[in-house]
Amino acid sequence: MSTAGLPREARIRRAGDFAVLRQASGRLGGRCFSVRYRQNGAGHARLGLAISKRVSKRAVDRNRIKRLVRESFRRACHTLPPVDLLVMAREQACVVPGAVLLAELDALWRKLPPLKREGDTSTMAC
Repeated sequence: MSTAGLPREARIRRAGDFAVLRQASGRLGGRCFSVRYRQNGAGHARLGLAISKRVSKRAVDRNRIKRLVRESFRRACHTLPPVDLLVMAREQACVVPGAVLLAELDALWRKLPPLKREGDTSTMAC
């Protein structure tokens, strides 16, 4: 029986990858989330999560936010460009209902700019 989990190749696991995303990357933000993104060579989108204790002292709240982010990414990963995404939650994310968090994440995924393909010398990304 196959699981609906997030496959290993769809996750950012190395500390160096997280460090690169924190320093040199594009940014998107909403009321509850901040997203850093950077083009990758993997050919598909990858997700990294940074939900700190500053968001909530309670692990159950942080884990709820992580589950919602992973579910939203799982739904949208086939439509996303090949980017590494680092999602960081803000303190407001703990008090907002799950449906509102999912809607905000979907809006952030749609805001991701289309990226230029390798070898493309045109001035506009498509």
